[in-house]
Amino acid sequence: MIAVIKSQQDYREEIREKAKSRRLALNLTQTGLSNRSGVSLGSIKKFESTGEISLSSLLDIALALGCLQDFEMVFQEKDSVQIDLFSKTKPNKPMRKRGSKQ
Repeated sequence: MIAVIKSQQDYREEIREKAKSRRLALNLTQTGLSNRSGVSLGSIKKFESTGEISLSSLLDIALALGCLQDFEMVFQEKDSVQIDLFSKTKPNKPMRKRGSKQ
């Protein structure tokens, strides 16, 4: 089995397509999405044609489209251990506050 590695452009295109499809599924025009999200119409048009947008605007659009919770998975630790908040034992490693690699 060969692993397919997506490029940054592939992810941008995929997100752009999904956002546009979601907007259309909700029967919203670009202007309607602009009004609901507070993101300028020009930014929405550029995003839907190129995939380029600021993170803040993308989050505003996701909120307006009812998809903000999808971002909870971004940067999630892959091998993290569930920590019981009520346990009296401490986890093995404290959470890092800084990186050491440049």
